[in-house]
Amino acid sequence: MASKRDYYEVLGIDKSASEEDIKKAYRKLAKKYHPDMNQGDKSAESKFKELNEAYEVLSDKDKKARYDQFGHAGVDPNGFGGAGGGFGGFGGFGGFGGSTGTGGFEDIFDMFFGGTGGFGSTGSARRKSGPQKGADLKYELEIEFEEAAFGVKKDIHVTRNETCNDCKGTGAKAGTSPETCKTCGGSGEVRYTQSTVFGRVVNVRTCDECHGEGKVIKEPCPQCKGRGSIRRSRKITIDIPAGVDTGSVMPLRGEGEPGSRGGSNGDLYIYMRVKPHKLFKRDGINLYSEMPISFTQAALGDEIEVNTLEGKVKYTIPEGTQTGTTFRIKNKGVPSLKSKVRGDLYFTVKVSVPKKLSEKQKELLRQYAAISGDDIEDQGKSFFDKVKDAFGK
Repeated sequence: MASKRDYYEVLGIDKSASEEDIKKAYRKLAKKYHPDMNQGDKSAESKFKELNEAYEVLSDKDKKARYDQFGHAGVDPNGFGGAGGGFGGFGGFGGFGGSTGTGGFEDIFDMFFGGTGGFGSTGSARRKSGPQKGADLKYELEIEFEEAAFGVKKDIHVTRNETCNDCKGTGAKAGTSPETCKTCGGSGEVRYTQSTVFGRVVNVRTCDECHGEGKVIKEPCPQCKGRGSIRRSRKITIDIPAGVDTGSVMPLRGEGEPGSRGGSNGDLYIYMRVKPHKLFKRDGINLYSEMPISFTQAALGDEIEVNTLEGKVKYTIPEGTQTGTTFRIKNKGVPSLKSKVRGDLYFTVKVSVPKKLSEKQKELLRQYAAISGDDIEDQGKSFFDKVKDAFGK
């Protein structure tokens, strides 16, 4: 069995393409290879199926992210998303004659007939009259460096639409119910025949009376003004796992906008932004810092106290340590999000040379230089300047 082509290659775009670029590329190629414009051409039909499959994935942010990370396996219903898969079911793709999810034929009908449907299809009006999932929400959360490293419980306040308690989301005044639209008979669409270059076709447009809802509200709910939902600010408590970093996204299923016509709620996506730390820099699960030590500690060696995210720990540096030397303390970094592994802490010593010396200190250094055979005056540079050059920043 031949392997699938890369979806970006199928649409003739690169990975940096915007949502609009993806849509434009799909519409252009879908028009070219649509079976109704290539009667009996199996090759065109095959390419049209391939286009629908590629667009189904790349037009969906979640599926696109999984595809970018895992390739075809990330969006294959029989792969990661199949029964027992780690990401849950992704749903089928469908092709010519099948469902194309949120994109596909609906876009093609928009392209040819301005969203009225065509080619004998019921078009987008019927599709939109069914249950609709609520919109997803995005929330940016700034947390402290330590909170990101070890996890934290946070309360956030999200402003969103919520189902009206008075009308239970129907939009109709309590004690009344929406009535079936007499114009479309509750279908939400009106059919009409149109002559085109392809012959006479039955087209569908959204009903002007009920705006595709299939029902008309005679007495709107006074609380929500017939909308079926009310804008509210809601406190949500979230558990942020240890190891998140700037750019990490935490999905909260069902915490987005309410669905319509019995559809499920959308999701809330928490985008993390971690504040920088005064002492530590982070690279993945490892931490890096600088540690000042004295000339004496560097020369003779010493047990020093090193700062970590959990307090100070003792560490023995050997004698003769040079400035810029890096040491590692295991398991003092950041926990991994994907495993039980914890990173390490790397600290680099910087030998600090005093800017001012007493006469006694200078005399002792001169004696040291004499014993070591160092020339205190070397080409006009003093011995003390040489010490600074060797151990200073």
